[in-house]
This record gives sequence, C-alpha cells and structure tokens, in this order.
Amino acid sequence: MELARPATVDEAVRILDDSEGEGKLIAGGTAVVLMMRQGLISPPLLVSLQDVQGMTGIDQAGGSVRIGSRVTLGAVASSELVRAHAPALAHACNVVGNLRVRNVATLAGNLAEADYASDAPSVLTCIGATCSVQGPDGSRTLPISELITGFYSTALGPAEVIKEVSVPMGRRNERTAYLKYVSRSSEDRPCVGVAARALFDDGAVKELNVVIAGVAGTPAVAPHACDLGIGRPLEDGAIADVAEAYADSIDPMEDARGSAWYRTQMIRVFVTRALQTLREPA
Repeated sequence: MELARPATVDEAVRILDDSEGEGKLIAGGTAVVLMMRQGLISPPLLVSLQDVQGMTGIDQAGGSVRIGSRVTLGAVASSELVRAHAPALAHACNVVGNLRVRNVATLAGNLAEADYASDAPSVLTCIGATCSVQGPDGSRTLPISELITGFYSTALGPAEVIKEVSVPMGRRNERTAYLKYVSRSSEDRPCVGVAARALFDDGAVKELNVVIAGVAGTPAVAPHACDLGIGRPLEDGAIADVAEAYADSIDPMEDARGSAWYRTQMIRVFVTRALQTLREPA
C-alpha cells in the first residue's frame, strides 16, 4: 500500500483521478483505518489530507458558518461560532463516540463515510447545509440532503474531495434540536437520532423539518408528517400528530441496536421529545 501526502486540494484530486478509482481519501482515519483492520477494504493507495493547508478553519461568510474539511468533530462541538449559530450541530458532534474519536474524526469525513448510524448528517440535512466539492471537472455545491445516497454510498465521484461544509446561520424565531437515543453503550452510535428545526411566526409553526438518523440507509424524512404541524402552535396535539405520522411513515431497519418494531416506538417517543424541546427558546 502506498501513502500520498498532497499539499493542495488540486493535487489530491489529480492523484485520485490518476488512480482510476483505486485511491482512498483519509483525513482523521477513524473510519478508514478501522475498516482496513477489519479486512473490509484494502486500498492500494491512501491519499492523506493532513498536509493540505486552509482546511482547518471555522468562519462566518454572509449568512453561513463555513467549516473546513479537516475540522474535527471536537472542534465543531467546541466552536463558539457553531454553538451560537448552529447549536444542534454542535451538540450532535459532541455526542459522537468518545473524546478520543471526536478529537481525530472530521466532520467532512463523517459525511463522506455515509455511515447510516451517524449523528451529524441528520442535523446538517435538517438545517439545509451544503458542502463544496472539488473534482477533475471543477467545483460544485452539493446539498447534504443529496450527498448520502445509501448505506456507505454518496453522490461524490471517485476523485472528488469535500473542501468545506456550509451551515446556514439560525434565523430569528428559529429553534433547532438533536436528541440521540442509544440502546447499548453510552458511546455507541444511535439506535435512533432525531434532528428537528422549527421556524415560528406569531406563536405558530411556519416551517418544520424533522430528520431521523440511524434507521435507514439515508437520513429519513417524512415531509407530509411535518406538514401536520404547520400553521399550529407547537402544543401537545400538534406534536402528537407529527410524531405519530413519523412512526407510521418510516420503515426502520433492524440491527444489533434494535428491531424494526422497537425503532418505530423510539421514533414516536423521540420525535415527541425533540418537538417539545423546540417549544422553549434556547
């Protein structure tokens, strides 16, 4: 196995393109190295981003918070800028694995891995985040809602690199939340995670997004269920209608963290709790 250490994104893209799909990007390495140790993958070439400059910053640009692709989950969780303008994302990053993982794993790597049982992708989908991607044909912007296409698969080309993640800053009268339920170890991946966002207008819900993590190959949504809360105060009746519709709409998978039946019950419970959280200002 060879290791390439490009100094720029352009160089990384060129090396990946020349490898004809054989190269594998590595940033923090918490996913790639584990899969290699378990014999799940055996890439002949690793392309490290550790020497690429300008990918470790978190800054504000217009109405967005920009997060470089080498920024760790721990740095996102502790960033005052993220905590102020995207608190649900900061919280989601703070409950991934353990401190050792968060201090090495990157937000962009978490997205590119496309692990169904992950925390941050559901929040980023819920709040309308995008990522900037560079490949052999130039740069493009990809909504996070379109990035993950299935179990461990994405819309990224084999020679494309995520340069940064752009997170919309929260608006006035907008509230967000992320609740994670684990059925085994406290450091485990979610059995069910619920990201929720509500925009209020004169006490009533004007916009409502709910995204479920850990139950399907992609972050799960049910827009018609959210419609049941639009135009109503976020009171018990409206919350129950939305939660019940989500439980009825999503056909969850089964794994060691829970059966499909159990996950359905937890979807109902945690959608209810997430929406109750949104009733009160942060």
